[in-house]
Amino acid sequence: MIDACRTGQGLVVEAAAGAGKTSTLRMAASGMRGRVLYLAYNKAAAVEAKASFPSHVRCSTVHALAFGAVGREYAGRLRAPRQSARETARRLDLRDEVPVGSSMVLTPLHLARFALGTVDRFCQSADHDLDSRHVPLMPGMPTPVELHRLHGEDRAVWAQERRARDDLVAAVLPVARRAWADLQDPRGTKIRYQHDHYLKQWQLTAPELPYDVVMLDEAQDSNPLTASLVTTQQCQRIAIGDGCQQLYGWRGAVDALASWPAETRLYLSQSWRFGERVANEANKWLSILGTDLRVRGNPALPSTIGPVPMPDAVLCRTNAGAVARVLAALDAGQRPALVGGAGELVRLAEAAAELKSGRRTNHPELFAFTSWAQVQEYCEDGDGGSDLRVFVKLIDDYGPDQIIVGLSRAVDEHRADVVVSTAHKSKGREWARVAIQDDFTAPKKDDDGNPGKVQRADAMLAYVAVTRAKLALDRGGLAWVDRYVPELAVA
Repeated sequence: MIDACRTGQGLVVEAAAGAGKTSTLRMAASGMRGRVLYLAYNKAAAVEAKASFPSHVRCSTVHALAFGAVGREYAGRLRAPRQSARETARRLDLRDEVPVGSSMVLTPLHLARFALGTVDRFCQSADHDLDSRHVPLMPGMPTPVELHRLHGEDRAVWAQERRARDDLVAAVLPVARRAWADLQDPRGTKIRYQHDHYLKQWQLTAPELPYDVVMLDEAQDSNPLTASLVTTQQCQRIAIGDGCQQLYGWRGAVDALASWPAETRLYLSQSWRFGERVANEANKWLSILGTDLRVRGNPALPSTIGPVPMPDAVLCRTNAGAVARVLAALDAGQRPALVGGAGELVRLAEAAAELKSGRRTNHPELFAFTSWAQVQEYCEDGDGGSDLRVFVKLIDDYGPDQIIVGLSRAVDEHRADVVVSTAHKSKGREWARVAIQDDFTAPKKDDDGNPGKVQRADAMLAYVAVTRAKLALDRGGLAWVDRYVPELAVA
């Protein structure tokens, strides 16, 4: 792979878990001449890469590049408080209900929600114009593929559904365009400005990056906008990642590796992180995912599958599961650490307690709300509340006091008896002994009693989770995989 990187040709590298893709890129960059840009998925990865890559390599994120070019002008707007869909509707002067088709109605609140969702989809895309393609469907509406099928099966139903879709676009698109116009104004006040907005504004300028080589890491989690920013550059373009570790499809990500324009495509299948038994467990999930890639374990590592009474890390499906595991560890007299830190959750819980007691809070994420009921409504009625929704569920399930007391007793990782993480946040990490929490549940059986279909996103998350272990893996909540690949069931 190192030699291929130095040919100057476009390159795609699909690397299995633990195959050392970033280390390989670093070694390849050492022998490259000219200006090299390494694009990491997030700020933490960029900072880590900067400490180890050669000095002639710039390590950054696409958002950092965009902020330097465009975002600085909007820095004041980035500090604005959260804004509910109801407040957005008021600022956009949305007052009337709008009929959609023969049986649906858009309230001003729903119209604001769909308009912002349209802007979000536009900002994730490589498109240059905000149009009907970006308007999300209402629940129950057929997808374009389903609508096309209806055209040949039932013209009357097709006409009804087509009218509803046209009504939705006619109502939402003008509002979305007004919102986008406000977002492009540094002095705009109607819509809350966010980081993806200046990234989109930068992409629309068709920037030419002053580099001879651009490396895009974790390309499988790039959205179309990020992929297009790199593929349109007139230089050597290298994309690397693992299409089976795509965890952010819900955020607009696509597997850029699959369609990346390249003269050469290589595979790194040898994992140096774990031995054959963990590799076999990983291959079960790769089999379910239908990929030809298979991981080869490190023969020098005697990894095991089975109960791990004292794991170094416990990986959970949800934030709620992670909090529950932290509280259980404290009850058992252990010192747990929470990946990502507990501080922000504690501060949010304190702010929730203030709102639940009828007081206002100064927390920057919640000070725009006057009551806890408003926060709950915000999460229910708008796409903008998706990042708060899990936190709200934690508060409603456990109560703010229990979360504050429990999470305040969490420690730093270097002092912890056990590290607790969601599988999402464990990506890129590794531990010697890993246990999987029981909040990974098997699909429901079908009407005939056969195992239900494993969703692709769930299989990818499971693949990430089991490949964090180096020496010992307690499969816990993922042991049910043997029902799907019995030929690989013996580890």
